[in-house]
Amino acid sequence: MSENRAGVLLGLGAYCMWGTFPLYFKAVASVRASEVLAHRIVWSAAFLLIFVAATGAGGRLLDTIRDRRKVYLLTATTLFISVNWFIFIGAVARGKVLESSLGYYINPLVSIFLGSVFLGEVLSRKQKISIALAAAGVLVQTAMVGKVPLVSLALAFSFGMYGLVRKVARVEPVPGLTIEMVLTCPLALAYLVWLVTSGKASFLAGGVGMDFLLGSAGVITATPLILYGGAINRLRLSTMGIMQYIVPSGHFCLAVFVFGEPFTAAHLVSFGLIWSGLVLYTADSLGSLRPATQAAGQVAGEFQEISDK
Repeated sequence: MSENRAGVLLGLGAYCMWGTFPLYFKAVASVRASEVLAHRIVWSAAFLLIFVAATGAGGRLLDTIRDRRKVYLLTATTLFISVNWFIFIGAVARGKVLESSLGYYINPLVSIFLGSVFLGEVLSRKQKISIALAAAGVLVQTAMVGKVPLVSLALAFSFGMYGLVRKVARVEPVPGLTIEMVLTCPLALAYLVWLVTSGKASFLAGGVGMDFLLGSAGVITATPLILYGGAINRLRLSTMGIMQYIVPSGHFCLAVFVFGEPFTAAHLVSFGLIWSGLVLYTADSLGSLRPATQAAGQVAGEFQEISDK
């Protein structure tokens, strides 16, 4: 199997798993969001530590831990990802998957906005229009529905800040997530112990099926990340950028066609504006990639001519 084909399969596996996440969190919707989050952290930490040991990645993990700056930055990313997970779990439980999908559609545009503000990245004209269209979509929904889509904005900005700090930290996916989960694990574990001792826990009290679902949180969380790590090393970022829309599209389809959440004219206008912004952003990203690819090809050709001579 070629590296490119393997990368596509790994990427599709990761994004399709993330795209079906609402099914899992709908299945555990009877459990309070804070308990589901705690299980996700504890079991993810356990699974990732086993995975790191089994794959011989302990050296990279220790190298990251020794870098005090990276640990400080990962402490910040831990906060952002915990907030993002908690909001998403609560949104699914409250029947707001459509609103959460809107947040993940907005996220790429929020990310380029944050890159411009905090990293000084220069935005192209099309990127500015894309952000304006996304903002218009949020304003339209606010005006027509009568409320600000707080879940969407909170998901988009918490994950956007997570990505921003992760970019600054320059940490590999698996060691980074392992450290994030280990940092929060003591607090999450203490919370779960308190729930069990006080008789308020759903785990070990809701039947074997629920215990299995909660105990599977680590595998469900870490597996797509591992697949993603394999894909990102084999594919161009532009390819990964296009594939990422599988996630909110999966959430959107589940919300409307499986969970029966209402999709009104206001949603159509709002989503239409945001989808237009994403199309423009994607086209601009692909367009900016071509000159760089052509230039790389020309340089490679020149080196080949030199070597031939």
